[in-house]
Amino acid sequence: MKFVSDYIVFSAPSGGGKTTLVNRLAKKYKELVISISATTRPQRPGEVNGKEYYFLSKEKFESAIDKGQFLEYEEVHGDYYGTLKENVDSLTKQGKTVLFDIDVNGAQSIKNKYPDALLIFIKPPSNEELIKRLTARKSETKEKIEKRLQRLKYEYEKAKIFDYIVINDKLDETIKEIEKIILK
Repeated sequence: MKFVSDYIVFSAPSGGGKTTLVNRLAKKYKELVISISATTRPQRPGEVNGKEYYFLSKEKFESAIDKGQFLEYEEVHGDYYGTLKENVDSLTKQGKTVLFDIDVNGAQSIKNKYPDALLIFIKPPSNEELIKRLTARKSETKEKIEKRLQRLKYEYEKAKIFDYIVINDKLDETIKEIEKIILK
């Protein structure tokens, strides 16, 4: 299977569904591999270090920044998130297409480093639906949800630099729409 780029970047507001979409695509296509980000945010129940994220202390993360080990990194909602260069390089050397599940600033950094990267912004069908999704997670405090909602305007403004904006209303339809975009 051939894809339009070796680097396919997904961004969305928290609760927009990008992680679910990326996981479904990687499960369906063996050539697609998810770039695992590093983060300083607390590990959620059921998450495995090295699977969903590399969970690092703030000190270790900042040391990796100082050593230039990140393709991109960002402080979001009080926690660091970043993509380790050596992980991405290793995957592309194996002939894999790398899927990124990152914020809008990280997406822009990836595009700057890999101009042929494909950027897809996932938008929820409405703010009401987004609030429902965030609340249903039961992993966010009301304050965290409010913080995430305050960032929406910024994220939607940044979405203008993306190659595609896809509304994630019905998961199966969204997957089909993304497949039309990413497959050669």
